[in-house]
Parts: sequence; C-alpha cells; structure tokens
Amino acid sequence: MTDSTTPETSSSAPSRRALIGWGGAGLALGAAAAGGAVAMARTGDDMDPAAAATGAAVEFHGAHQAGIATPVQDRLHFAAFDVKTDDRAEFVQMLKDWTAAARRMTAGQAVGGGAYGGLAEAPPDDTGEALGLKPSRLTLTIGFGPSLFQKFGLKDKRPEALVDLPKFPGDNLDRSRTGGDLCIQACADDPQVAVHAIRNLARIGFGKVAIRWSQLGFGKTSSTTPDAQTPRNLMGFKDGTRNIAGTETDRLKKFVWVGDGDGAANSAWMTGGSYLVARRIRMNIETWDRTSLQEQEDVFGRDKGEGAPVGKAKEHDEPFLKAMKPDAHVRLAHPDSNNGITILRRGYSFTDGTDGLGRLDAGLFFLAYQRDVRKGFIPLQRRLSASDALNEYIQHVGSAVFAVPPGVRDKDDWWGRTLLTEEA
Repeated sequence: MTDSTTPETSSSAPSRRALIGWGGAGLALGAAAAGGAVAMARTGDDMDPAAAATGAAVEFHGAHQAGIATPVQDRLHFAAFDVKTDDRAEFVQMLKDWTAAARRMTAGQAVGGGAYGGLAEAPPDDTGEALGLKPSRLTLTIGFGPSLFQKFGLKDKRPEALVDLPKFPGDNLDRSRTGGDLCIQACADDPQVAVHAIRNLARIGFGKVAIRWSQLGFGKTSSTTPDAQTPRNLMGFKDGTRNIAGTETDRLKKFVWVGDGDGAANSAWMTGGSYLVARRIRMNIETWDRTSLQEQEDVFGRDKGEGAPVGKAKEHDEPFLKAMKPDAHVRLAHPDSNNGITILRRGYSFTDGTDGLGRLDAGLFFLAYQRDVRKGFIPLQRRLSASDALNEYIQHVGSAVFAVPPGVRDKDDWWGRTLLTEEA
C-alpha cells in the first residue's frame, strides 16, 4: 500500500495549532509545545522534525498551504461545503473572514473576541471547546471543487487539470459523500482541535455555505517525515513506505506543486498550489480478517511484520516487482509499473459505527496531492481498479476532487485571492 510513490527521505508568528468494503477499486492502501507559544518554522517545504515531535504550532503563512507537505498529524476532520450565496462580494468576504479565523486558530488563539467576556446578549465569536488545549500542530487547507466554477463568473478560471473524475470499475459512490464546491482539511494531533476548527468555520459561513459531508479520521496511514516509523492501515500493513517526504523539495516541485507553465493563462492563479483527490474507501473488515496470512501478504506484495517486499529482508529494500504476483498491490502501484506516476498521500483510517448488518463501517479516507490529476490519480486508479487483488476487499464509496490554491503569503493575503481578485 505504499508504492505509488518513491522512498521517504524527505515568518514565524506563533501558531496553534478506508480502506475497504466490497469488490471495489483499490488505490488507496499504500499506493502517505504548549499553548501555541512555539512556532514550527517553514523554510520552503522543509519541516523541523524535532518541532513536529514536540507538538509545536505550524506557521500559517507560506508559498504553499500547510497541511500538504507538512509532517502528518494524528487526527483529521475533513469537510466539503456547498455554496449557498449568489453574491460574489459576500462569498469573498466570507473567505477573508475564514482566513482571519484560520490564522488565529492555527496560532493557538480564539476566533474573534473569544468564547467569553463579550456582550452577554450576543453569541460569542468562538465556540469555546478548544480553550486551554495545546496547539496540536493544527493546519487548515482549503480547496475549490469543479462545481464552484459554475458560480460567480468563474467558468473561465477553471483549470484544465481540475477534471471531473471518471467512474472507475467497482465504484459504488454515495452521492451524499461525493463532491462539494469547496473543502477544508483540518489536521491536528488533538481531535477536538480539528473539530473545533471546522465547527467555527462552518459557523462563520452560516447562510453562505453549508456542510455537504464530512469525515473524521484517526491513525495517519502515510507519513511525510523522513525516518519516521511507517504507520499501519486497518488491514495491519505498513502504509507510506515510499511516500514523498516534506523535505524532498525537488520531488515536491516535480510531482506536487503546480508550476508557472502548467495549464492555460486562465489558471495561472494555481501556481504554487496542488490538486487534491479525496476518496472514502470502505474496507470489508470481516472478510479480510478471515483471510490467511499468506494470502494477505500476496495481496500486498509485502510481509506483514517487517513490511519488506517479496524476497527482501527490510521494509525500505528496493522491491523486485517480478517476484510478486501479477495482481499484487505494490507491483501494480509502483512507479516503475506506471511510467513514474508519483503522488503524495496523507490518508487516515476511519471507523463510523456499523452498517446495520453487524459489520464495521471502517476503512481508509484517502487523500492524495498531485501536480495534475490527469497524470496522477486517474491513470493510476484505472490500472488498480482493473486488476488489483485488493479489489476483493475494498470499495470506493465517496469521492471528490479539488484545486488547492497557493498559500496565504502574509497578514494582508487571504484564501482564494489569486482566483477571485482580478488584479491578482
């Protein structure tokens, strides 16, 4: 579940901060200081691993949005929104208000005037459940879906790379968990901090946007930090062995960040951004748990204990693909099998109760960033959905794609400025 990429190597105001159901297509499995007083500096895309380990805050400003190459946090709250207003100025003001709130929350501060101490007759500016909590490395990342470009006269600004995803063999998408005009990805080491962030942005946007669907995630299933222990997915296998690291600036530039010459002139606003594919992948837990160890290892092409590829001794040994079964996930997802296709993954496990038939509704919430969806996720998933052995144990049940704009440069910048301001 880790070989759709190559091996891991990879301003300073304080900041605070599925796999798997039935018979579906399977890319996901591996195919990624207290109180806000300490800031984690971002120099280009390099992250300080020591600061990450302490739970220090992540700087909000930068050329790229935090939450992409940033060291992956332990928890996720992801929300897709539908836009309800037809007033462009009102929508722009909401994005400015969201940016101001995000700047404060990622700095370990309450929204606006805070959760108490204001007018007793008015609702407080902050909902209050994050009071007293540590920064938890909160990052907030915004993306714009294809449907947004049907609004506000933005049709001509839609990037060529922001394509609607095709239907893949085995997909069983739930419309209530698919699409969205825009998204917010909140990652943190404390789930309450992540939930607080989404809740307050939704409150600020009330009447202008509404949550279409959301997903909580735990147990990161891939890493962007060099030399970190590789996390495991809910199938028990290591995930993210060959993910792009946040320190690999050359590979991030090549495979993740949108470049100056990408697309037509109308999409120059995306320079420094990326494209996000989100897939909710249901895991057929009960069937997998009754599958023999040998078959499980054959399905992945790695051993379950060490994570070593077939015929090798160590997890990071270069795999010999021909030693694996033709339908092994690692063999099919490896760049050498896909003309070098490489994506950056930041997925999370999820468990959302049961399906009413006594089976866990659990799996992987797959998040993948890339420079161009047409050259990344789509051709890779077509290959996997056609013949991956994992397809017997998983099904894609939710899906969305978003254009993730460049970062907020300074205190006067705001989310979406390069798209929604003509002079930009």
